[in-house]
Amino acid sequence: MAPAPYAFVEHDAIRAQLDRADHLRDDPAALSALWPEAGVILLDHDGLALADEQRRLCAPRGTDLTGGPGGVGAAVFLGLDAQGRAWFCLDAELTAFQAPGRSDLRGAATHWPRFEAALFAQARAVQHWRQRHRHCGACGGALQFHKAGWLARCTQCALEHYPRTDPAVIVAVSDGERLLLGRQSSWPARRYSTVAGFVEPGETLEQAVAREVLEETGVRVRHCQYLGSQPWPFPGSLMLGFIAHAHPDEVRTSDELEDARWFTREEVRAAQAREADPSLDDGEGLLVSPRLSIARWLIDRWAAGDAGGA
Repeated sequence: MAPAPYAFVEHDAIRAQLDRADHLRDDPAALSALWPEAGVILLDHDGLALADEQRRLCAPRGTDLTGGPGGVGAAVFLGLDAQGRAWFCLDAELTAFQAPGRSDLRGAATHWPRFEAALFAQARAVQHWRQRHRHCGACGGALQFHKAGWLARCTQCALEHYPRTDPAVIVAVSDGERLLLGRQSSWPARRYSTVAGFVEPGETLEQAVAREVLEETGVRVRHCQYLGSQPWPFPGSLMLGFIAHAHPDEVRTSDELEDARWFTREEVRAAQAREADPSLDDGEGLLVSPRLSIARWLIDRWAAGDAGGA
């Protein structure tokens, strides 16, 4: 099964592929009954998923592992698929299960089927939160996990902690004729992408769009429109995608960007063509974001003239 583009993005389907089944998280008996036939994603300490020789997902059934969902080290319940099969994730070190390979999240997003990649993204985000939340931020007490891994309760003050998702805006900025793109120094040569940044406390999404674009490029946003979102578990963000209409200001760079500039539709479409046919790449011109990201989805929509009139 070939992966769909934008592996974590579900702009074309409101209905999720996984029922997270929150009502089961507090039902140990029901989870134990689901465990034997459940699929279990095993993650190592670095967040890599166990995989086969071709780096495809290697997810044993619960019955292939020792004990139940609590007895093998508090497996995290992810949800039920369309066939009613349960899915869990578990630290690989807590089992004796062996697999020949590993896959990172970016590789999975590119090569795995969308459902498996989305499960991996969910599992990795929860694992990252659990690894970094061992003690209560209020009193320092040790935390214990409940609700099938989705709630941490302090053993001293009883304060409850939940997985954190950080909202970030990502925006395709246009002056009507051109698209504003920037690049970081760590990126491959010639690669540019859309402007992005985290939402600050007390700020609306629209205010965050205008502030981030101005801070990073000096361009003034006139107004913006929300288009779609993408979970971005690197380690725990939610990317909120916008198209913004801006003044045709001269671009200046900031500490965050090595370079930023306006690109014409012809330049963006040429970059798309180079990706589709590498033989067209002569080592010159723009390279755009990989297809696993919402940044690329925004760029493609603008290049096609389908971005709120921008």
